[in-house]
Amino acid sequence: MSPPQAGAAKRRKAQTVYEQALAAYERWDMQEAIRQMEEVLSLHPDNASYHMTFAQALSRAGDFDRALRALANYLRLAPESKVASRVEQLFASGMDAVEETVTDRMTSARMPIDMIGSAIQMWVEFRIALGEEPLSIPKPEAWAAALDYTVRKVNLRDVPLEKLAEFYQVSPDTVRKHHATLIAMLDVMPCDYRYFTGDQNPLDKLVEAAELLDKLEARFTRT
Repeated sequence: MSPPQAGAAKRRKAQTVYEQALAAYERWDMQEAIRQMEEVLSLHPDNASYHMTFAQALSRAGDFDRALRALANYLRLAPESKVASRVEQLFASGMDAVEETVTDRMTSARMPIDMIGSAIQMWVEFRIALGEEPLSIPKPEAWAAALDYTVRKVNLRDVPLEKLAEFYQVSPDTVRKHHATLIAMLDVMPCDYRYFTGDQNPLDKLVEAAELLDKLEARFTRT
């Protein structure tokens, strides 16, 4: 097989494995998605989109150091991308306008520092999860309000949405829309371990109950 043919074969193989990695990513099988993306990049390391998808999988798995390295490779290959400035901000030493706003407002509302940290972490993960989708931020207060609202709900500190929207001086409908986007993009659930800051997570009891039920079921069916 000639070199050009070999290169084309590798690219076809990379695309096939890439589609499998996307399927694993969608079903939240991050171990498999990461393994497959490593194979994809070994076959075709010069595709910027592959590095972005790799970063998304690593971020979902909580491996942010490797995710940032993958994003650096994305910027190297696609410096003129329409999302380049958003990706570059992830490497900045300072906070962006949304992070500054949510930190300021949650602090003034006397929210715990670890909940403020969870809001910022959610924003980082959200921007990575967006991949190559553009993100419009005409008013940072709107996204800041949605982060605050979502983190409070995760931590069982519900606040009326209208009241929070007024506090941030934004439309309740906009906060509601951004909140729904955060939930869908990050698959956030009640008491989500990624953003829950309390000492005792209620989900622990559900896990313990499930484990106990499995043991009782095994004992019951044993002959």
